[in-house]
Amino acid sequence: MTKRFLIAVSLIFFMVGIITTSARSADAPRMTKEKLKAMMGSPDLVIIDVRIDDAWAESDSKIQGAVREDPDELKSWADKYSKDKTIVLY
Repeated sequence: MTKRFLIAVSLIFFMVGIITTSARSADAPRMTKEKLKAMMGSPDLVIIDVRIDDAWAESDSKIQGAVREDPDELKSWADKYSKDKTIVLY
């Protein structure tokens, strides 16, 4: 595993729960890095990068396969992801 990948995965745990549609971020479920690593590549997993524009643009750590969405536009994209999938925000 590359160092960038491990850094990116670590970032997930700090940022999961930033945006939720039905719960405050403090109440969002958390996922261990081991569980996320085990799920990587699964069709039932959607990873959404919701970092603010500057943080995203300046970062050299991005998770391969993650979808980039604007955190300020949650209402415009939240419904396009299946509720049957595990959605990880970072």
